[in-house]
Amino acid sequence: MQRALVLAQQASAEGEVPVGAVVVKDGEVIGEGFNQPITHHDPSAHAEMIAIRAAGQYLKNYRLPDTTLYVTLEPCPMCAGLMVHSRIKRLVFGAYDPKTGAAGSMFSHVQDERHNHTIELEGGVLKEECSQLLKDFFKARRLP
Repeated sequence: MQRALVLAQQASAEGEVPVGAVVVKDGEVIGEGFNQPITHHDPSAHAEMIAIRAAGQYLKNYRLPDTTLYVTLEPCPMCAGLMVHSRIKRLVFGAYDPKTGAAGSMFSHVQDERHNHTIELEGGVLKEECSQLLKDFFKARRLP
């Protein structure tokens, strides 16, 4: 999660919403990313999307079995869907997202038993640090 926080800070420095994500398999980072939808003019360029795409390229597989995704903010429905389809084993996130969170806050997409794959879940890891980074970013954007 510490690496995901560093990536989130990089997103913030580039004017993007500060979210970072890291995919780990067998203790090794195999994919990482930070939010870049503004930079790339791509609404799908969320941190999780970028990290999962990189992990797929690394493993040369569209499935990511036995992997853990660490992300600083609870994933949105789009990213949660990608996690289910890519067969991420475990999701660890920092800040909760009460407006669009799809790992329990608004939706429970990653653990919905109607899917053919559910994801182990741990939320609130380094919650304060992850939340503060987001609060600071949005506070700075609201200043005159």
